[in-house]
Amino acid sequence: MTESLFTPAARRHAVRLARAIAPFAVRLERRFRVVLRGRSYGAAEIRALLAITPAALSRLLSLGRFLEQVDYNGCRLAKLNVPPGEVKELLREFGKLLETQLPGRFHPAREQLQLATLLTLETAFHRVREAEAQAFFGLYRAELEARDLDDLMRRFVRILTRTFHARSGRLLLLDQSIGGKLTRPLYIERGKPAERLIADPRMRGRYASYWSHPLGASALVQFGFAVPYPWLPRELALLGAAGERCREAIEKARLEGEIRRLEAQARHTEEEERRRIGRELHDEAGQSLLLLRLQLDMMGRDAPASLLPRIREACGVAERTVEELRRIVAALSPAVLERLGLAPALRQLAARFRKMHPAELCLRISVGSEALPMHIQQTIYRVAQESLQNIAKHSQATHVNLSLHVADKSIRLSVTDNGAGFNGKTADSQPMSFGLAGMRERAAILGGTFVVRSSPGKGVSVTLLLPRGAQVAPNGKDSSTIN
Repeated sequence: MTESLFTPAARRHAVRLARAIAPFAVRLERRFRVVLRGRSYGAAEIRALLAITPAALSRLLSLGRFLEQVDYNGCRLAKLNVPPGEVKELLREFGKLLETQLPGRFHPAREQLQLATLLTLETAFHRVREAEAQAFFGLYRAELEARDLDDLMRRFVRILTRTFHARSGRLLLLDQSIGGKLTRPLYIERGKPAERLIADPRMRGRYASYWSHPLGASALVQFGFAVPYPWLPRELALLGAAGERCREAIEKARLEGEIRRLEAQARHTEEEERRRIGRELHDEAGQSLLLLRLQLDMMGRDAPASLLPRIREACGVAERTVEELRRIVAALSPAVLERLGLAPALRQLAARFRKMHPAELCLRISVGSEALPMHIQQTIYRVAQESLQNIAKHSQATHVNLSLHVADKSIRLSVTDNGAGFNGKTADSQPMSFGLAGMRERAAILGGTFVVRSSPGKGVSVTLLLPRGAQVAPNGKDSSTIN
């Protein structure tokens, strides 16, 4: 506390100074008000400046209460955009007026009081600027950390409500452009006709005053205060700048959500096309190959002995082609995923890997009793499938671990190997880079993360993290209110 700068003796001298000023305090304030009006200060600035003079101390006769008053009005002056240097000069002007009433008297007490006042003012100004910086830092951090648009809006409202010391805040996204008076900043008091402009009916009538500020053409932020609280110039400027930051971030989040929706739609279309191609291969090419195999068997019964080796060779080719076709069909459209679920599909995937690769595969699956939505199952299966294909093609691994753990709120898929690995910093230039990009896209669509860790000679670790209730962003803009 600035009061600690005063020794007990200095506090006694300050009280004596205040008592000496009391008889002519009103006259001093009247003359100081003339000076302030001559410099074109408004009523709010004049009230705050009068509250930090020695004349104000003469009314309180308490150094602690006076410095608390200086601190409060210092914050107001900062929000009124009156710079500290200007306040210091005005206090010197008041000192000259005081000198005409107390010529040569109380100099040490006056100097120490002015020093404490200026220090308190500097602290208050610094606190206001720091709060503004913290608000913008909070908005920036919220933009980086928010999971989705609703989470972003919720964080923004919380930060702005705390910054302006409001009792309540609302951020509204509208499905149509705002119009009329709502297109400009508004200060509204309870009971006035403009209170109907408070968009959320749960706020109307509950607070003594309100702020309303547009965020672009179709978004609005509104606050409720326990007391009548017209904004000060610095607060309005801060709200405008913060609102612009929010508007840009919300629009960016909307666009990202739309991109995710389009990517999800593309992935869905891709899965449908895979199913169609798989069905056609199974129904047309598969059946034709089986018929060819049957025809070769029938020819072998009647063929002369000289042709039997060639017929048996042709039968072997047909069998291998049927097996390869079945593998391709399974890779294109894992029917077992839809018929039996995720765990059996992963076990079948692991079994196929063991047949085509000599590496030892350890499989651990914990999915619980409640089935996951199909779009989540498909993402998990495709990431596991792509990871095992990369291992089979590139890793030269001897041991592979595949684990899936489904908890109440999150899903974790991990695939690791002890193979050749690669330089993680140049992963995008690796042969498997398109597969990695696809896996990242699948994770991002569902609001999850996909992480690859590797270094030459130390294998590869692939981790997919998804929220349990992952949903694809809906189409278009929704009307929504974040409290």
